[in-house]
Amino acid sequence: SRHIRLEWEGRLLAESSQPLLLFETLLPVRFYLPRNDIVVDLQPTRTVSHCAYKGRASYFSVPDGPLDVAWTYHQPLREAEPVRDRVAFFDERVDVIVDGRRRGRPVTPWSD
Repeated sequence: SRHIRLEWEGRLLAESSQPLLLFETLLPVRFYLPRNDIVVDLQPTRTVSHCAYKGRASYFSVPDGPLDVAWTYHQPLREAEPVRDRVAFFDERVDVIVDGRRRGRPVTPWSD
């Protein structure tokens, strides 16, 4: 299993050794983390989106940090059940450290 550490401007957001890796076409690998591995108090926002494969996503912001930087699926479609209530962050907006190695921020439509 991979060890994932997420930071924003040096501030620890999450740390997990139990990520669920999700591979999507033309996007970076998304790390869905158990809610208990999130160490920052995420604030729910009004933003929602819909994915044809996973269902309705709800978004979170980091206090004094980026808006809509993370999301979860509370009631995913049946095929996406493994992501239920796990939290993913936009790699484009936070620093991702995998097994001790910092990854570059990918450029996608969700980059700031």
